[in-house]
Amino acid sequence: MANHYYTEQPDVAHDLEKWSFELKGKNFQFETDSGVFSRDTVDYGSRVLIDAFSWEELPEGAILDVGCGYGPIGLALAHASQLPVEMIDVNQRAVGLAQGNASRNGVKQVDIHQSNIYETLTQADYAAIVSNPPIRAGKKVVHEILTGAYPLLKVGGTLTIVIQKKQGAPSAEKKMAETFGNVEIVTKDKGYYILKSIKEA
Repeated sequence: MANHYYTEQPDVAHDLEKWSFELKGKNFQFETDSGVFSRDTVDYGSRVLIDAFSWEELPEGAILDVGCGYGPIGLALAHASQLPVEMIDVNQRAVGLAQGNASRNGVKQVDIHQSNIYETLTQADYAAIVSNPPIRAGKKVVHEILTGAYPLLKVGGTLTIVIQKKQGAPSAEKKMAETFGNVEIVTKDKGYYILKSIKEA
């Protein structure tokens, strides 16, 4: 049964829901469905990441949202920063919802498409990569997101993730430090860690 939100085609019946949620001062209208992550509300980790993410000192370029789900992180950051945002997810259903949510909320500078981690990406000059990684897909997938981010970033670009302490924040922190040579805990909130690394050279 492929009924996990991190599979390409969730094998569960559709059950569409619509609700609104305020992010970055905008009241977003979201449509979600069964087979996607946190479909009843914007999950707490994503909210902490959205609030903690800073784009003021980034190099010029786009933000990449890895594992975008139905779109809350990428859409909120695109709206607030007015920067172009590319949003990817392995889950076709999530991608379709994110595309619908972008147009529903008038967020235009987004490019939303299906990709298994970084497989289908064509550029390697992102200003920032953000992710609420799919913990249930396993540590190997999470660490691929962390290590694979490095070559895709511009110098001065950042990788920012949210991860719960009990779900592997210490090992993610170690992996980011190994990959980037630096890592910072930007925020800790209710067991959620926001970890950030900068590509320095």
